[in-house]
Amino acid sequence: MHDFLTVCEQAARAGGAVLQDWVDRITIREKGPKDLVTEADFASQRAIRQIVLSAFPDHQFVGEECDSADDHPLIALNHGAFRWIVDPLDGTLNYVRGMPSYSVSVALERSGELLAGVVFDPMLDECFTAAAGQGAFLNERPIHASRRTSLADALVAISFSSNVGRGSIEVKRFIEALHTAQSIRRTGSAALNLCYVGAGRLDGYFASSIQPWDVAAGVLIARESGAAITSITGRDFDLWRPDVAAAGTAELHAELIQALSRAE
Repeated sequence: MHDFLTVCEQAARAGGAVLQDWVDRITIREKGPKDLVTEADFASQRAIRQIVLSAFPDHQFVGEECDSADDHPLIALNHGAFRWIVDPLDGTLNYVRGMPSYSVSVALERSGELLAGVVFDPMLDECFTAAAGQGAFLNERPIHASRRTSLADALVAISFSSNVGRGSIEVKRFIEALHTAQSIRRTGSAALNLCYVGAGRLDGYFASSIQPWDVAAGVLIARESGAAITSITGRDFDLWRPDVAAAGTAELHAELIQALSRAE
């Protein structure tokens, strides 16, 4: 497990170094409505892939960015294989605009079990790490989720899809949380939101329009910090069909799920 986490951190830091190297020479491409992708995404992912597959050539690699239409990241995933799940740049628009809250996310999974995860924020030089059963850390110091139990006292983050509809369930959930929690944040990085729950900076977080690479490492980090993690409806979290609700305590988690259910 130590080797897995060591390589995981090495890869995430290498991806972050690439992002910082590219920050002043970005070529922007359109990836979709309100969703930008840069050359830095691809360069970061190539650096990460080289490190993890050089160390573990028999492992699978699932990255957000594809070089061609034939290279979809979820094609030909074999059950039981070790899989590296990578977001080379989570928080793309923040990165493009020179704003904080972007990160590199690298995780290792096998048969649905998350084994190791690292989320690296290259702007703040913050490296969140976790291995299954071994706790969560920020720059090698242990972190723990907050102990707040009431949503009325809680700072909660949310992620929206890039083209959320005016009357969508996501907006309705946001309104329910807005009227129940102490305050709401939308940072732009799902990976960092989960890490902030793990570090007690946020008390809760929820999102429905996410992909495995957005949350794989962050879910493990939050869980290892003591946070409660389920789907947004309270079911067991499923990495390959992800939506997520995270909270520092079971009591707060139950209240968050109840508030969000009112939007149904």
